[in-house]
Order: sequence, then structure tokens, then C-alpha cells
Amino acid sequence: MVRSPGKRRRRACGLAVVCALTAALAAPSAYAAQPPQSHAELTVTGQETQPVFSRADAVYQQVDIRTEVDSDGDGTRDTVRMRILRPKETDTAGLKVATIVEASPYWAGGNDVPNHGVDLDEDGLPAKRQQDAGKPGLTGPAVAYSGYYDNYFLPRGYAVAQVDSLGTGGSTGCPTSGGRNETLGAKAAIDWLNGRAKGWDLDGRPVEAGWSTGNAAMMGISYNGTLPTAVASTGVEGLKAIVPISGISSWYDYYRANGGVVAPGTFQGEDTDVLAKYVYSRADREICKPVLAALERDQDRVTGDWSPYWAERDYLKDVRKIKAGVFVVHGLNDWNVKTKNAGQLWEALKKNHVPRKLWLHQAGHTNPMPLRMEEWLRQVHHWFDHYLYGIDNGITKEPQVDVEQADFSWRQQRDWPAPGTRDTTLRLHADGSLGRSAGPATVQSLTDAGRTVPAEQLVTSPDAANPHRLAYTTGPLDRDVRLNGVPEVDVRSSLSGTSPYVTALLVDYGKDTRATSGTVTDTTQQVCYGEGVPGLPGETGCAYRTRHATQSADFKIVTRGWLDARNRDSYARQSKVVEGREYRLRWDLQPQDYVFKAGHRLGLVLISTDYDYTLRYPAGTTMTVRAGAGSVTLPTAPATR
Repeated sequence: MVRSPGKRRRRACGLAVVCALTAALAAPSAYAAQPPQSHAELTVTGQETQPVFSRADAVYQQVDIRTEVDSDGDGTRDTVRMRILRPKETDTAGLKVATIVEASPYWAGGNDVPNHGVDLDEDGLPAKRQQDAGKPGLTGPAVAYSGYYDNYFLPRGYAVAQVDSLGTGGSTGCPTSGGRNETLGAKAAIDWLNGRAKGWDLDGRPVEAGWSTGNAAMMGISYNGTLPTAVASTGVEGLKAIVPISGISSWYDYYRANGGVVAPGTFQGEDTDVLAKYVYSRADREICKPVLAALERDQDRVTGDWSPYWAERDYLKDVRKIKAGVFVVHGLNDWNVKTKNAGQLWEALKKNHVPRKLWLHQAGHTNPMPLRMEEWLRQVHHWFDHYLYGIDNGITKEPQVDVEQADFSWRQQRDWPAPGTRDTTLRLHADGSLGRSAGPATVQSLTDAGRTVPAEQLVTSPDAANPHRLAYTTGPLDRDVRLNGVPEVDVRSSLSGTSPYVTALLVDYGKDTRATSGTVTDTTQQVCYGEGVPGLPGETGCAYRTRHATQSADFKIVTRGWLDARNRDSYARQSKVVEGREYRLRWDLQPQDYVFKAGHRLGLVLISTDYDYTLRYPAGTTMTVRAGAGSVTLPTAPATR
């Protein structure tokens, strides 16, 4: 589950600036000793807003906002519920503030929902129904005002708000896993802050946002990081900045890949209908059942073809409309929302000249804030100050990209992929080697066992014979090789059997200790970054640092990619695969920034079924590859350590 840094049950502690850290912080609370005084305007010192407003005295407000849609078909436009905390001076002194909004389907929790069966019979029909219930991949915060936005930003003159996505919590309408109605539901919050949408308090009395400047930001992780991009892509006025963390830019690339039905990591069998059923938490539990049934029908798990269903959930086509500064954040070890979602958003922002910034870190589907707390807060704070309050603090003149290296140091650069990146093509040889020159066109084959064997077992010992994979490796590298972008595989291949899937795995072979997707809480290092609220459990304004979880192993699967061979010509439509006939198959792997160290070997492993990601047809499909006619192309950048 993705959560913002937890609020610990400790005494209130907050500092006027982020605390300088030692191994453990136990200094008395600066806020407790010198509580903020009443101010009628922002205080800006050193080109940044200062913490002069009281989190403890904040005004709490709830409002139901009318949207543009009637997704539940009851004849009344849907409403979204927004919960707002804002400085008391917005009521007592006429202060107008900008708002940081986090829209989410998770605030009211979720339901136990079984995933789809992924083991298929010879005809491609489910062999059995999986009954293991679990939370869908896009999990998120479920506790009101968890995290740090209120403690850090409200004292600096921001309102913070949570919005229940349609079909969840106090909102009406129906959840649709990225559908247009959800986008317009969250957009209504920005419209209300700008006086363009009607709102009512919980007693039904009209209420307006007279305290709002109209300027807003959206921010969040996972689903909560997807909605900011969705709303920004409408071009809504007043949304000045977004920070999508581990967010989706196209839902096709969350649940599909190159014509294949592909799961988010660790959530095999999940799909849009499962996720929508999970978050469906509004009071009326019957009205959305027809909508949920339509999701299950229209998403199409028989094929992974692109369709109008997925086009509706693609935000990339509307990137040109974005008027907000976009701060993209993603984990290089995130196999839930895969890195393609960040990489293709970044390229689209670049193409359309949208103001942008990028963080790539070594963790997985998580919040980077506790990994690099002071610098994270500085950059996000300056991002919001600049775009919401017009402060010229130099944030847009800094290097656009921060990338965390394998040793957990950080590199700044002006773009991603790194300047100087060039394609390097390595060709597959019949002796199992990868090299620059082409070799004899020799046909090799494997027998699919992926239904029963995970890929991590199939890539081991690349020099040993294994009938269920084809492995190709370089010799020991004489220098570091920095992969920087999207690898592509190009092979002549045939399939004979039931599985249409081909999978490519790019592997780093060499004993090493590497980052995994996880993080570990360091309870010896607590940081007090904002104002706490004495007597309110969980509201301390403090959080523990985290560090990366690591694993020592002989190899690591660096990135992977999938293709349904029936979609070799187009991921929008299938073409027949004739058994035994060779086809040219080309597909992309997930973008990556990774250094293969000198002395290690770089490997490409080809299999059919990928146990943890693709649909699983009966084992036994024969896949051939014509060595000498196949290659992998790697975007490589100058590597420095």
C-alpha cells in the first residue's frame, strides 16, 4: 500500500525550517515554544514563504461540489466531496491563499475483490477462477490528512484539501478506473476554487471559496498521482502546478502492453473492473453495478488490443493542453506503475514545451520524501511558491532532472535521457553471446514453461543449458555501461502452441548488492519538518527517515518487456499467427536508468510466458529465434560513478 510518511504518536514537534538532522532528533518543539502569530498576509523571506500561520488553529471545511457529469445515471449531476484545512486568517483577516489538492479514491478505504484468473486453457479461456482476494495495485492513503502537506504547507500560507473521487467516500457518481468522469470529477474542485462550480456544505447551504486565490496545485502518489495529470490535461484554468508521483499517464500501459494483457507487478489478474469495485465506497452500493459491469465487458481481457476504452484513459493525447508546471516523480524499481508511464509523459511534456521537472529514485512504488527529505521539501516548496504565488526563487533555472544512482548518491542533469545518450545495438549469436557484429543466421528454440516457473528462475546461470529460455550475454564489461532510456528488441521468431506471448528480460549478471523496490524505516532518525497539533494523535509534524532495502545476488532483472505476437503489426488489432512461420517481432522494454558495472555481464533472456505479468496459457509452446538476425538496442549514456 502506498502511504505518505506516517504521522507518529509522539509529542508535537515542528521547526520554522526543516530540522538539521543528527542520528536522532529530540529538540523541543519550536512551535510549542513560539506559536505562530496571526498574520493577514504571507511572509516571504529568502525567496520562500515562511511558516507564520498556525496548523493547530486551522479552519476545517467540507463542501460537496457539483461536477459536469452524471456517471451513475440518476438524472442529477454527480458531486465530489472536498475536505479543506486553511489558515484561520482566511476567515478572520481576509487572507486569500492558494490550495494544494489531493484527489483520491482511497480516502474511505476499499473492498475485498477477487482478481481475474490468468491461467488459461488451450482455447484462451480461463482455466479456473482465482479466488485470492487482495487490494488492487493502485493502493493509497486511507487516513484523513495523513502525510505532511498540512503540517508543512499550511503554516506557509496554503490551504490543503482532500477530494473523494467519484463513487467513493462522500462523493456520488461511479468509479471507472481513469474514465473521463473521474477526471471531470476532480476537475470540479479546481473549478469551485475559481468560482466556476457550485458547492454546498453538508447541510445543503450554498458555499463559495471566497478565501481562495484561485491558484491550485495537485499532488499525490499512485492513483492520487494519476488524477493530477488527468485533470491538468483538460487545460483547466487555475491549476498552476502538479506533482504526479508514481502516476499513470495512459491506463493502457498500466494494464496492457503491446497487445498483451499484462498485470501491474504483484497484482496478477487485476484489471480496471477489479480496481473500480475495490474503491466503490459511496453509500449507495447498488447504483453503480451497471457501470462496473460495463467496465468488465469493455476492457477486453481476451485480447490486449487498443480500443476507444483505452483511448478515453489516455492523457498523453491532451498534454498540449496542460497549463501547469509538471514535476514528475517515479521509482526506477517501480513494477506496479511501470516506468513507461513516467518516461512517455516526460517526452510528451518536452515535445509540447510544458514547464517540467523530473525525479527518478532507486525505490519502487513509494513516496521519495523520507528518502531525501530536506531536498524534497525544498524543491516541492519552491515549485509551489513559484507557480502558485509567483515567487522568483530560481527553481525553474535549476537542472531539470535529479536521478538517484545505484550507490544512492544523486546526479543532476539538464534532461533525461542524459545528454550524450546514443543507441548501441548488440546482436544475438548462436553461441549465446551478444556482440556488435552479426553472426550466422541459426535457428534456436525454447519450450515455454512460464506458466509454472517465474522469470527470476529462468534467468539464472546464463551459461548453463535450459530448454525453457534463450540467454545471450556479453563478456565481462571493460567499462561501466549506463542504460538511459527505452531498450528495444528485434528478432525473427516463430511460435507453435497456445501462447502468443514473447517476453524479453534485460539482466545484469554479476555479484552485487543492489536496491530493491522496498524501503526500510530508520527509527533512529526522526525529522520534524512542520507544525504539529498538541493533543491530536498522529499530528506531530514529524516523520522517520527511510533508507533503501537492498539485496545481494548474482544477477538482477533490470527491465523487461512483452509482446502479443498477434499484435506484431499494431497493438490496436490482431493478425493471425501461423504456427511455425517466422515473423519479425519488435517491441520495447520499460525505460530505465541503470549502470552495468565494469566486470559484470549484460544479458538478454527471451522467454514466452512471464509468470508474474502475462496471461498464462498451457505450458509447451515452442518459440524459435533466428540468432544472427536478432538484436537488442540499448540507449547508452556516458557513465560516471
